[in-house]
Parts: sequence; structure tokens; C-alpha cells
Amino acid sequence: MKIADSAELWSQAVERLRAEIGEENAELWLKPAQAVSLEGGVLTLRVPNKFFSDGIKERYQKRLIAVFRELSGADVGLDFRVERDISRVLPPSDPVPEASSQSDFALSELNPRYTFETFVIGESNRLARATAESIAKSPGTQYNPYVIYGGVGLGKTHLMHAIGNAMRRQHPKARVLYTTSEQFVNEFIAAVQNNALDAFRARYRSLDCLLIDDIQFLIAKDRSEQEFFHTFNALFDSRKQIVVSSDRSPKEMSPLEQRLISRLEWGFVADIKPPDLETRIAILRKKAALEGFAVPDDVVLFVASSVKTNVRLLEGSLIRLKAFQSMTGAPLTVDDARDILKDTLASDEGNPVRIETIQRVVALKYSVEVKDIKGHQRTASIALPRQVAMYLSCVMTDQSSTDIGRAFGGKDHSTVLHARKKIERKVEEDPFFLELINRLQADIKAAER
Repeated sequence: MKIADSAELWSQAVERLRAEIGEENAELWLKPAQAVSLEGGVLTLRVPNKFFSDGIKERYQKRLIAVFRELSGADVGLDFRVERDISRVLPPSDPVPEASSQSDFALSELNPRYTFETFVIGESNRLARATAESIAKSPGTQYNPYVIYGGVGLGKTHLMHAIGNAMRRQHPKARVLYTTSEQFVNEFIAAVQNNALDAFRARYRSLDCLLIDDIQFLIAKDRSEQEFFHTFNALFDSRKQIVVSSDRSPKEMSPLEQRLISRLEWGFVADIKPPDLETRIAILRKKAALEGFAVPDDVVLFVASSVKTNVRLLEGSLIRLKAFQSMTGAPLTVDDARDILKDTLASDEGNPVRIETIQRVVALKYSVEVKDIKGHQRTASIALPRQVAMYLSCVMTDQSSTDIGRAFGGKDHSTVLHARKKIERKVEEDPFFLELINRLQADIKAAER
């Protein structure tokens, strides 16, 4: 039976070519294309941008036409409809089936807890948050690119994930990617080494929204910066949303190519400052509610008054208090909080802790070598101390997870986050392990004196 339906013809052609061109090329180049119509002997495909139409024409058009003839018994030409606006891919008025709530192009896992609803608004971040929400509702239009900058642990990553989560809810088929500049560089290097630049470029230049963290680490990396520059242009020209974060404003960066900085300044730049006392109290109360943890008001005020510069450290303090209360079953007091958090409070008061010290103290405690902690062995005797050291680096220093990963032998951002989550769970569940972590923190602070 000859095929005359456009969707069926395209689906079977893709499956036929999959065996010839390989799974990866089929997923990258052919799967994103959608059959629109089969009229007058021409199959029209809808593609995300011109990069896709050019790529399919150059690589597969001749073979596709031959396959169409085999499947349909007639000569079938190929035409393309390039989408310029994400709203045309999924009109807001269209009902979204529950089964389609996830993107069909899930390049990255977004943290489901990082949403606009869980982001506490204060004077220090009101503009940044409002802009982010506007972008999620209408990506690629008014605020493009969007640059968020500020110190460590103030909520930049939270806002980026919130944009991605909101876009995926409103536009389930949107191609949304959250990544770090370090991951971008590593993928680019691997693509060069493996002669896979086409696949790398297809992955990034077909996105509807690119969220890239810690852009400052990409600046001045020569070829990687140039590649990002061209990726930026491809997305911008296709009216796709670009969001980047940094620890400094574009004007304070020192790139090899000033043209990239000028591109970042085309859009909207917003900073996030350390939260004021009222915002810190609100953050603690919201975190406590999410954790199902009742905290006395005087303890909340004490913690909010003591931890002033880092929201991540603020939330981490609450997790430690929750672990203590679950272990003892006794009501929390300010004196308890002062004792439990004495090392955390010291680190927030400007007494710097070095990652090298953390690695050395942890290695000594577990009777392993520092080089093993920084290495790539995955045996339990090495993996646990490595994860403990990464966790302590997160809670005792102001370094980003990208910086911490680099200090542990070039581990990536996601490895550090995994280690932190794993140790946080262990601290909450095991009172003896909590005591070990407290002793390690005391030893680390003593070693830095």
C-alpha cells in the first residue's frame, strides 16, 4: 500500500534513514522536523530555523527524495517552512495534553524546585525577577539577550531554572537548554576532537531558549568564545531567547573579542544584590514551609541577622537546624542555633576558607590522599570523602559550583551539585554523620587560623 499521508510518509522515511545515517544524526537533524502537508507532489516540513533546512538539504535531501519515491510510488519533492516564533510552534490558546507536559527535546534537567513561585522577592532582586517572568511569557522579544549578574548564592541560577520551567509549562515543545559555560567549552572541545562540530552546532543553534550560567568563565577562551559568538548570532537572528548569568556586569568583563560584550549589552542587564533583613527572613520562612519545618520566630531572626551575604548559605543553615531538631526532638532555641551554626556564621563574617584546606582536612580524616579526592576513582572509599569535601566547599566557601568542580580535578558543575544533594540527605537522615560534618567544619576553621 502506497503512502499518501504527510506525517506517515515523513515518519517512515526517518525510520528508513535512521539505519543508514545513525541514531545520533537522525535525532539531531530529522526528528525536530515535522511534516506539515503533502500537496502537489511536494512534502513540506516545518523546521526550527534556517540552520536546519540548510543542513537537511545539504546532507540528506537526495536520499530523502529517493526514499519518498520508494514509499509512495511517486516522485515527491521537499520544501521547508522555517519557524520564526515559538508561539507558532505552540499557540498559547491550544490545550496542552497532560501527557505532553515535558519537552520532546529535554537536553537538560531543570530543577523542579527552582520556580518563580519559590523565588522570594525583595528590593535586591525585584527587577531581575520581574524581567525573568516577562521573558518566560514572551521569549525572544523585548528582553533579548538577558544578562543577570551578582555575587555567589544570590539566586541567579534559581531565576534561570525558573525561566526554563515556566517556558516548558507554557510551551511543552520548546527546546530549552540550561548549561554552564564550562559544559559548553567541554562539549565544544569534544566536538572538535571527534569531528562532530555539525552535531554540536545543530544542538545549540536549534534551541528556542539557551540559559547559560557563569558566562565569565567563557570569556577570553578564544575559540570557545568565538563559537559562542556565532551561536549567539544564530539564535538572536532567529528571535530565540538567550539568558546568561555572570558574577560581574558585561562592562567589567575583559574579553578577547569586544564584539561579544557588545552583543550582551544589546538586551537587558539586571543585577541581584545581597538581600536585606526582611527578604532574608522571608526566604527562611518559605524554605521552612517547603521543608515542613517549624522554626521559632526568634531563631529565624537570629539566622537572618547573622547570615547576610549568601542565600545559599542561608538555606543551608536551615537544613542543618532541621537535622539537629529531627535528631534531638527538642524545640530549637537561639542558643542551639548559635552553637550549631558557629562555623557557618564565621564563614559568612569574612573569615575565608580555602578549598585546598577542606581537601586536606577531609583526606586526613578518611585516610586517603588529596590526589585521590581530586582524581577520578569511583570506589566507595574515595567517592564518599570526595563528595564530603565538595559539600563542605559549597557551604564553607563563596566559590561557585563550577569553580569547585575545577578545584576537584576538572569535575563538572552537575557532579558538584549531585555531591551536595547526596551529603545534604545524609546529614538530614544520620545524626552521627551530622556530628562528623560538624567536627570536620571545626577542624577546617582551626586549620585556617
